[in-house]
Amino acid sequence: MQRWRGLEAVPSGWGRCVATIGVFDGVHRGHQQIISGAVRRAEAMAVPSVVISFDPHPAEVVRPGSHPTALTTAHHKAALVEELGADVLCLLPFTLEFSRMSPKAFAHAVLVERLHAATVVVGDNFRFGHQAAGGVDSLVTLGAEFGFAAVGVPLLADEGTTISSTFVRSCVDAGDVGTAARALGRPHRVEGIVVRGDARGRELGFPTANLQTSAYAAVPADGVYAGYLERRSGRLLAAISIGTNPTFAGRERRVEAYALDFDGDLYGEQLAIDFVSRLRDTEKFDGIDSLVAQMHRDVARARADLPVHTHPDG
Repeated sequence: MQRWRGLEAVPSGWGRCVATIGVFDGVHRGHQQIISGAVRRAEAMAVPSVVISFDPHPAEVVRPGSHPTALTTAHHKAALVEELGADVLCLLPFTLEFSRMSPKAFAHAVLVERLHAATVVVGDNFRFGHQAAGGVDSLVTLGAEFGFAAVGVPLLADEGTTISSTFVRSCVDAGDVGTAARALGRPHRVEGIVVRGDARGRELGFPTANLQTSAYAAVPADGVYAGYLERRSGRLLAAISIGTNPTFAGRERRVEAYALDFDGDLYGEQLAIDFVSRLRDTEKFDGIDSLVAQMHRDVARARADLPVHTHPDG
């Protein structure tokens, strides 16, 4: 898959394509339906498929300081889009000036002048242009004027609930990683670099990888979870704790993962944690013995919740 940043990255002599547009944060099942639909149309027309997305999140530009939490890093989003078969991911820098383009100016500058779109596939709730003035109907009208077809894809619902990035964020915020995973079609992932902590886990017999995440990563609610540590060398089962370590009067909120059946050094590694299930709330224990006993129970429950498809020795 080609990855472009900005319209200036479009190659000279670029022909027609099928394009789809969205923030696509999380690349959840609804997004997958839209992107896959665009890919299939492109294959049928024997032209490339282009996924258009934005950086930073438009909400951060339109409402400065809102800092919407990110369900996927830019790298993970690109990998997920590539898995869906797209030929190109075009990331457009979202600036205040860009946000002030009218729907017609956006359609002409992006879809017609640079990408030469033959068909544009979007979700039924798609909005574009200054103050989100444009929608699917206006895209259809502009397509008739400029020579491209516009297709609106119905939003995907699960048991009566529309799947959206906002819904997934609400699940993650509540610690409901199981529902989030069903909406995403895979476990929710948090990525970061392993940094040194207090080494208290090692002293207790449960050495943990302390993950330094990005400032606006969508980190689940405080609690203990079962999940996987994804390394370049393979996957490890893990019990994950999120919180401030109240038993030790901690103040800094941390994401710490204990890798089961692993004896090695993870410091400095770039890792991903995939959250499979929530085991319990964060608790303050009376002493170390009761904490350690609970940690043993957490590990046993994590092991029971996780299918074993791992490569612990790399």
